[in-house]
Amino acid sequence: MTRIGVLTSGGDAPGMNAAIRAVTRMAVDAGMDVVGVRRGFAGLMAGETTPLNARSVGGIIERGGTILGSARCPEFLTEEGRRVAVDAARAAGLDALVIIGGNGSQTGAYALSKMGVRVVGVASTIDNDLPGSEITIGVDTALNIALEAIDRLKTTAASHRRAFLVEVMGRDCGYLALMAGIAGGAEVVAIPEIPCDPEAIAKELRAAYERGKSHAIGVIAEGAKYPAAEIAAYFREHHERIGFDLRVTSLGHVQRGGAPGAFDRLLATRLGAAAVEALRNGRDGVLVGLLRGEIATTPLAEVSGTCKPLDLRLLHLARVMAS
Repeated sequence: MTRIGVLTSGGDAPGMNAAIRAVTRMAVDAGMDVVGVRRGFAGLMAGETTPLNARSVGGIIERGGTILGSARCPEFLTEEGRRVAVDAARAAGLDALVIIGGNGSQTGAYALSKMGVRVVGVASTIDNDLPGSEITIGVDTALNIALEAIDRLKTTAASHRRAFLVEVMGRDCGYLALMAGIAGGAEVVAIPEIPCDPEAIAKELRAAYERGKSHAIGVIAEGAKYPAAEIAAYFREHHERIGFDLRVTSLGHVQRGGAPGAFDRLLATRLGAAAVEALRNGRDGVLVGLLRGEIATTPLAEVSGTCKPLDLRLLHLARVMAS
């Protein structure tokens, strides 16, 4: 094996660049040529590649996002589109691919693996819903961004004796909301996994004031049954009965931007290097992740199309801590 490609796919995550850097420098150290594939699977199908070397990835470990870019590619979901991608990889002379991304990306990696492409995945998604890794690249940074926002809002909330809702990312997984809620001392957390209606949220927030608190904070995952905007509208509609209204702050994509923290830089470096080592040792069709504190591999067949379940015992912990 002398030539490998690396691509980033799906939503960007802080630390992706650190992983690209690690893959490149580890491969170069092993005497391999490295090619960066631009715009994820779309770029792979279009043959959009650029050579990478130890110097071209210098100064990117601290940068957020991905220097290779990412893009949605509906065509790749078809058998014909994946065949185009396989042919393009072979035309570029790639002996193997390292694919950095989350659920959709690793499902795509598995599809290529079944078509004869040597592939190793690297676990990277701020949702932390990917099996095969206890924590994925980008999670720690995104969580700390959410936590900083909650801490700042609590200052204003206490000053004005108000209730605030903070909406964080998490379309299908409530990990960020739950962890931010526990770490930020929120009075209520709403996640996709457990339905929570506006009346229940009103009850929890009112109870906080009755216990003598000077403010109340709710953390809502964007994929919860009732998003933050709908909850706030319900409070306005029933203001006379509920007795107070809400202010909403939606963090949105700000959680994915910015420089990765130390943990994500180190995790990305370890996983990127391990991906190259796996290929050198004849292993492919696997995802590289962190399990029980150690770098480990999981077959892509076990990862593809599945989501890691959230430990719902932590929701009980959040409720106890808010009392």
